[in-house]
Amino acid sequence: MADETDLIVLPDALFDGEAEQPVADRAIVIRGGRIHDVTAASCAPAGRVLRASVAAPGFIDLQINGGGGVRFNDAPTRDTLRRMARAARRGGTAHILPTFITAPGTGYLAAMRELRAALAEAEPGILGLHLEGPFLSPARPGIHPPDAVRKLTPGDLDALCEGVGGPLLLTLAPEQAPPGAIARLAGAGLTVFAGHSEADHAAMRRAGEEGLRGATHLFNAMSQIMGRAPGVVGAILENTQFYAGIIADDIHVHPANLRLALRAMTERRLFLVTDAMATLDAPEANFAINGKTISQKDGRLADAEGCLAGAHLAMDEAVRNMCRLGGAHQAQALRMASTTPAEALGLGAELGRIAPGYRASVTLLSDDLHALGIIVDGQVHDGIGTSG
Repeated sequence: MADETDLIVLPDALFDGEAEQPVADRAIVIRGGRIHDVTAASCAPAGRVLRASVAAPGFIDLQINGGGGVRFNDAPTRDTLRRMARAARRGGTAHILPTFITAPGTGYLAAMRELRAALAEAEPGILGLHLEGPFLSPARPGIHPPDAVRKLTPGDLDALCEGVGGPLLLTLAPEQAPPGAIARLAGAGLTVFAGHSEADHAAMRRAGEEGLRGATHLFNAMSQIMGRAPGVVGAILENTQFYAGIIADDIHVHPANLRLALRAMTERRLFLVTDAMATLDAPEANFAINGKTISQKDGRLADAEGCLAGAHLAMDEAVRNMCRLGGAHQAQALRMASTTPAEALGLGAELGRIAPGYRASVTLLSDDLHALGIIVDGQVHDGIGTSG
């Protein structure tokens, strides 16, 4: 039976997150924040109708530092979260893990407190929290403040295992973690990734046995593949239990390595992240990290010494780049922005697919994969054409 509050999406092409080819002549029926049905367009019930060239599962960004002129580290507040989520939606992202990078001492606790409150109040688009550091390798800090990089303590373990009431992704250097720490974190429900790490193959194997689930920004700030030393990169490419995020901005990773990673891992393990900063949807924004002014030139964010400082990248652009530079076909690239990150977080039963029972988060795009608008848990955002 039709419900007068139904939201009906009629795309020219539907990518459901599973099929390798788009399907035409389909209607997505959304009711009560969930996908109620996917049926033939001619069988769609009455309701509010949205039209677009392409519909895909709502994009999920597991690494986003800022947007809309603000950065989470600078102001871990509700207003910052809202501005970041709004900026991300302009690039087609329905759900974000706001990312808090290395800060002195236990600065990460402020981010955890804010996320608990945001999740308790169901702030639209805020999925959980990504803590990138401070438990990193001092040899691979990147733009993170080196004097704040430190080892994980028993007190940190206790605090982290309290969680935030939703997904909590922790990036750490496995070789710096005490024995058993990753197992305890994973047992408490955290998703643990390797990043900013000098780990060798043996350390990555041990971490995998404890519950390490993947790697943050593959190829960047980690030990590389050498003939007799596979490093973090080699371990991630080889081990089929690992996922990895990758920044497809044509700056962080050479196109040949995008193609290599996709062939080795497939779109079932490799997913897209933006690593976006305050300049997302605010290209003239100024910000500083560790007292260093970060400037944007031709899409590259870096300090005066040329050290990369996140990315000036939206998710729909990352999808297009993965097709143009990484050799992905559309279904692969769209899966890398939606289904695979959901599965990496253990949320594959509720997000990342357009199927009955799933949360009604849908990204609508033009036929050349520019975002037109977003549905987040059944709520429509940003500039989608409608009809009665």
